[in-house]
Amino acid sequence: MQPLQGLRIIEFDGLGPVTFAAMMLADLGAEVLRLTRSESAAPAVFDQVGGAVLHRGRDIVPVDLKSPADKAAVLALVEGADAVVEGFRPGVMERLGLGPEVLQASNPALVFGRVTGWGQTGPLAQSVGHDLNYIGLTGVLHAMGEADRPPAPPLNLVGDYGGGAMMLVTGVLAALIEARTTGRGRVVDAAMTDGAALLAGLFQALRGQGMWSDRRGANLLDGGAPFYRCYTCRDGGFVAVAALEPRFYAALLAGLEIRPETAPQYDMGGWPALHARFADLFARRDRDDWAARFAGTEACVTPVLSLAEAPDHPHNRARGVFDQGLPGPAPRFGAASNAPRHSSALPLHEAVARWSAARSGRAG
Repeated sequence: MQPLQGLRIIEFDGLGPVTFAAMMLADLGAEVLRLTRSESAAPAVFDQVGGAVLHRGRDIVPVDLKSPADKAAVLALVEGADAVVEGFRPGVMERLGLGPEVLQASNPALVFGRVTGWGQTGPLAQSVGHDLNYIGLTGVLHAMGEADRPPAPPLNLVGDYGGGAMMLVTGVLAALIEARTTGRGRVVDAAMTDGAALLAGLFQALRGQGMWSDRRGANLLDGGAPFYRCYTCRDGGFVAVAALEPRFYAALLAGLEIRPETAPQYDMGGWPALHARFADLFARRDRDDWAARFAGTEACVTPVLSLAEAPDHPHNRARGVFDQGLPGPAPRFGAASNAPRHSSALPLHEAVARWSAARSGRAG
């Protein structure tokens, strides 16, 4: 049994955060139906992007939302659902006749989760954009990268997945708990701008206290500190150094054979010279040599593994983090299985019949 066993969620297929959020909900045990565009509606768009991971754990139901028959079937599914998640531009679901007012009229306890870049309201609500645009307007992107170069895109982890998908999951779960008490659902407006700004809350707070500079590469956690950054090794590999606490920093210096009195940790004026000194030392050995040297110490020095290497690391193998090279569900719940469920294609009429039967059993 997984924590969300028994919950039924409808996912209106899309890209990015709504797909990741639905995967998370399915991984946690919810029964999720992924409604995709049928061939009669339009060709699928990037249907298999990340599908081996992002599309796992839920049945695929092709629908044509412009077909009256299919739309009626979807409405029947909604009557037995606990939540709906969608990631269309504001107003699209309303124009399809599937907005929250319509769906909650027949199912008052329904939670309607929506995720967009800019949110449901505001001057940019109808504008197009992608992860990089959203985090660019929150100050987060400006803080990432090297001081003398343009900001570095952090993949699409901060906007799409952290600020969007995970905030959507949090909001949907909170609303589901409330609905069980009140019998009334909520509309969850998860905007990637809102979420990304929240993720950077610590740094905004530090900046307000004069403890964080807007200058990239000049702060404790952005690569400015020589003891919290990555270094290039002799073979072209990298190590991650994260010796923040004094005790860990002492272990780092011991491993590098540096006398502590020559390398004070928090003399910020000396950081550029200390960075150059560390860089010279790390460049004298291969990455895995350094990993072996620091293994078992408190120096917080680890190899930077590639995506191809990560599944074979002994720790990841021991925990079963990857299955055939792909990451499994997280987090875990005691001894519960970490294996994702398989997906299958399901005709719309069969999905309606199955959910109707399950709803009758639930009512009984």
